[in-house]
Amino acid sequence: MMPGQIPDPSLTAGSLPSLGLLAGISATTLTDQLKLAQDFRNLGAMLSPLHILGRLGKRPLTAIKGEMDEDDERRRRRRDKNKVAAARCRNKKKERTDFLQRESERLEVVNSDLKAQIEELRMERQQLMVMLNLHRPTCIVRTDSVKTPESEANPLEEGGA
Repeated sequence: MMPGQIPDPSLTAGSLPSLGLLAGISATTLTDQLKLAQDFRNLGAMLSPLHILGRLGKRPLTAIKGEMDEDDERRRRRRDKNKVAAARCRNKKKERTDFLQRESERLEVVNSDLKAQIEELRMERQQLMVMLNLHRPTCIVRTDSVKTPESEANPLEEGGA
């Protein structure tokens, strides 16, 4: 027997090879059930929403084109808005980067100025200590009553800062 061929109604499912669970059901009953299933499929296709819309609810092509044009216009406007927003975001990021770069350069200048000021103050301190040490022998105040840190005793040593 060929696939798709309807079996002889006198045959039973048990006499057909490899029907397994269908064994014992007459071929007529199987044939009737297959025809009924085919009828249900045809009925289902006729009742499908696409079938109903295709026959009853046909809209004019101009209405569909109008909706497509509206969708395209909406997408175009959204892309344009997004493009403007992205450009604004890039500009804001660039401004922030430029600001941070200028601030970094300003702080580097301030830092180098402060380092120079520290060096000037160290030199001034050293000069004042030398002047103090030169003045001590002539000072009226007794030197043994004034306690000085060891680093001030010898201003040439650089350990008291």
